Amino acid sequence: MPIIKSAIKRVVTNEKANAKNSSQLSAMRTAIKNFENAKTANADNVEELYRSAVSAVDKAKSKGLIKPNKAARDKARLTKRLAK
Repeated sequence: MPIIKSAIKRVVTNEKANAKNSSQLSAMRTAIKNFENAKTANADNVEELYRSAVSAVDKAKSKGLIKPNKAARDKARLTKRLAK
């Protein structure tokens, strides 16, 4: 644990940011998995889950959690999967 006051504050701030970022990434992955599972099971709400998954990917990209190329790649895969 650091001794300097500003370093102590920085540790606390980093822990908060890490928790928030982890939660956001987890939400994105969960949205993608929900879409994949619904598509496999031929569920009725596939379109809605597709939109929520794309939205989650866009949010993660806008917050800098994933790179723009990964976001584009993931959205392309989701769109291809929806079309099948």
